Amino acid sequence: MSITPAQLSLELNVDQKRIRDVLRENYGTLPEGRSRWDLDDDQAGLIRTRFGRPPQALDPKTWTLEIGDTVLRREIHAAYGGQEQGGIITPRSLPDILVITSPESGARHGYDAFEGLQEDGSFRYTGEGQYGDQVFARGNSALRDAAQSGRSIRLFTKQGTSVTYVGEFTTGEPAFEIETISDSDGNLRKGIIFKLVPVVADVDALSPLPETPPAPDRATSWAPPESSSYAVGASSTPSDRVASRVEFALQADFGRWIMERGETPQTLALTSAGATIKPDLYVEESGWIVEAKKSPAREYVRAAIGQVLDYALLARKSGRTAVPAILLPSRPVVHLETLLSELGIALIVRDGEGFSVIE
Repeated sequence: MSITPAQLSLELNVDQKRIRDVLRENYGTLPEGRSRWDLDDDQAGLIRTRFGRPPQALDPKTWTLEIGDTVLRREIHAAYGGQEQGGIITPRSLPDILVITSPESGARHGYDAFEGLQEDGSFRYTGEGQYGDQVFARGNSALRDAAQSGRSIRLFTKQGTSVTYVGEFTTGEPAFEIETISDSDGNLRKGIIFKLVPVVADVDALSPLPETPPAPDRATSWAPPESSSYAVGASSTPSDRVASRVEFALQADFGRWIMERGETPQTLALTSAGATIKPDLYVEESGWIVEAKKSPAREYVRAAIGQVLDYALLARKSGRTAVPAILLPSRPVVHLETLLSELGIALIVRDGEGFSVIE
């Protein structure tokens, strides 16, 4: 049975680059078409002899796995210790927090409704605790406080008894939300849903939320959003609800204005890093990819710029005409208008009962 540099790095507490350097010195480079070493007993023995195996208690533990490495979960525990059950591991010999996600096992415990990759690139992760309300204790409190305490979050996906390292994450803003989830028996309870954002990671390895998204890059009929029926989670405030209604009303009025011009507003689904993302509106005739914001204030315009340029690039890569456009209730300050012009982003603002387009 072959062994990998990743497994040896855990066993010997040695950086993988040092292991690969020794392998190249003695066996040359990998054959064309191979990107990873699979070592036989003699090659593994050479590495063990070169680096030795000091008593585990004396080892200063360091993180040695690289993104994409697959190892047995028991090898993680043999190297670092930590809880052998559950998805959040806080080893004593390492300051990092290890988090394991598994859509299959998550579905059995009621975690699947909220856990998965989001369109903003974050990963929602359900806290530990299979029955009753989840509380901030043990792994949950460690994960909540990770950024404040300076602890790296190491995320893994699970395949049987093996785990694959996705990369380093930290908590987003907010770090968590409280949602109503079901337990293993289907009983409703309060669950802690963490927001994890990548630092250095391969997010393509993560599964999106278990929904059936529209086919990649598919334009469908547009319907105006219903601001009056918009519902928000328990963690949102009344001002959030009002702001959302303002933005939804802006989108609805703009869509009707587009139709009055004889053009066709559409909903466009784009795929990026395993997640489906949607601009607020797509106009096929003009190629407008539209992102609406409730305010012309700087923070909203700057956020819209990043979103709409992202949408437009994805649409163009799929062969569509894509002109980035930002929809606002009124004109922003002159500096921001100049910035939009230099970036090639169309500015669309309310003008009485209609809208004006500032190219």
